[in-house]
Amino acid sequence: MFKLGASLICADMANIQREIELIEDGACDHIHFDVMDGVFVPRYGLHPELLGSIRKLTDLPIDVHLMVTDPEKYIGIFVDNGATFLTIHAEACVHLHRALSNIRKAGAKAGVAFNHSTPLGALDYILDDIDLVLIMAINPGVVGHKLIPGSLNKISDTRSRLWGKNSEVIIEVDGGVTFENAPKMLERGADLLVCGSATIFKDGTRINQNAKEFRLHLSNLGDKTS
Repeated sequence: MFKLGASLICADMANIQREIELIEDGACDHIHFDVMDGVFVPRYGLHPELLGSIRKLTDLPIDVHLMVTDPEKYIGIFVDNGATFLTIHAEACVHLHRALSNIRKAGAKAGVAFNHSTPLGALDYILDDIDLVLIMAINPGVVGHKLIPGSLNKISDTRSRLWGKNSEVIIEVDGGVTFENAPKMLERGADLLVCGSATIFKDGTRINQNAKEFRLHLSNLGDKTS
């Protein structure tokens, strides 16, 4: 069964408690929490104090996506503020294995993210050290960019690397998740879709209704192909 993550960067921060309530009512499975430093990506994102406040509002798993340089420095503060998963970019880590190990030692589940042009070879050496792999289907740091078509093949390649290894690693896809693209992502092997402005957080609509409609849309497509 696929899971849906609500991308909090798209939420109304002035009414965050209401937004969390609607996310829960829409039966979203995860909250995706983007952290950006204006260096690794060209904008700024969410901060640990906000994460701590949100953790008090919900028991949903929170996947903290660190789009920052030298992410190892920030492991403790985000885990202490309630991260369920802490996902770091392979491109940003000199010592990736050490950083992933430190995430688990701090008490969170460890995730690794790959930008579109980054080879997946490192996965072969860290499969035992991760709980989640995040495939970026857009260039990171900008909300609303369109899907990079080749990222669908990258989802397939990731699934192939996990196949036959009794791996329970979650394949998450971030960017380009739309009504049109999402079925293709699931067909290629995605488990968890990060939902933003194209699906859940559409202006003038309600998050909970949108999430339910999106899940029903994907479930109906699955029924037709099964």
